[in-house]
Amino acid sequence: MEAHNTLTDVAGIEVGHAQDDQALTGCTVILCRKGAVAGVDVRGSAPGTRETDLLDPINLVEKVHAILLAGGSAFGLDAASGVMRFLEEQGIGFKTGVTRVPIVPAAILFDLGIGDPGVRPDAAMGYQAARAASSAPPVEGNVGAGCGASVGKILGVKQAMKSGIGAASIKTGALTVAALAAVNAFGDVIDPQTGRILAGARSTRLGPIQAGAEGYFADTLETMKTLLGRTVLKVATRANTVIGVVATNAKLSKAEATKVAQMAHDGLARVVRPAHTMLDGDTIFALSTGGRQADISTVGTLAAEVMAQAILAAVKKAAPAGGLPGLNTD
Repeated sequence: MEAHNTLTDVAGIEVGHAQDDQALTGCTVILCRKGAVAGVDVRGSAPGTRETDLLDPINLVEKVHAILLAGGSAFGLDAASGVMRFLEEQGIGFKTGVTRVPIVPAAILFDLGIGDPGVRPDAAMGYQAARAASSAPPVEGNVGAGCGASVGKILGVKQAMKSGIGAASIKTGALTVAALAAVNAFGDVIDPQTGRILAGARSTRLGPIQAGAEGYFADTLETMKTLLGRTVLKVATRANTVIGVVATNAKLSKAEATKVAQMAHDGLARVVRPAHTMLDGDTIFALSTGGRQADISTVGTLAAEVMAQAILAAVKKAAPAGGLPGLNTD
């Protein structure tokens, strides 16, 4: 299987997007038609989720059939019902004796600050994204759950930058670990090699992007250190998050998948500064689709790396939209 540096490099994973390009919102579905052992870890303090309790290792259900990532804030959780309808039509779901119930955990991000806040992902959009899912390399940037995403919102959304959805994968021997992330962070996205800000809060609402230009970025961390920083939090956008999925062909139990999801957050914290704040709802799911034997610490370490790379891809491939500048100007 040829690798494409994306989530679908993991066998058994399909990805589909649907979005409203005018309203700047959308959703992304990660399908596991044969089921996948799953775990989740929520680190942000403002999450919006569905069906995450069943992923606790002590609970009954072992496998999920899809993960939904959506915009629209809590309204966007409605899109999961459309994913369930699609899966039910395919005869996919947890056997209950009387019917099959598709298991579709979900996480949302707040993208109502740009575009049309009255338009949100709904059941029809969720169905559309599920129907579009395939094992082909998914489009990245301003699509799906990343359609209305932005980063760097300590000075409000008007001084933020456009972000999106991105992916990455690592293959070592027979082991593959991959990630997909929709990046709507409160903080700035940092190049881990140089420590410089790639995308984040801008010190001015005007002017073209000048990478590395003196004074272009407000620097969220430095702003928070100042007296102004304590004051400016009153105008900061209060609904932010990074939501994503890591997947592997390693054989994992629910407890091991949960550990991998926990370790994947290390990658998030590597490239988002600050991360896991009271104003973020950072949530990462982990999926195991295969039977490869692998050391869990190794899988988790690779999960952190691909999550970091997926987040970087999300900002690098985001085009300007909603009055916000983006790095992808092609």
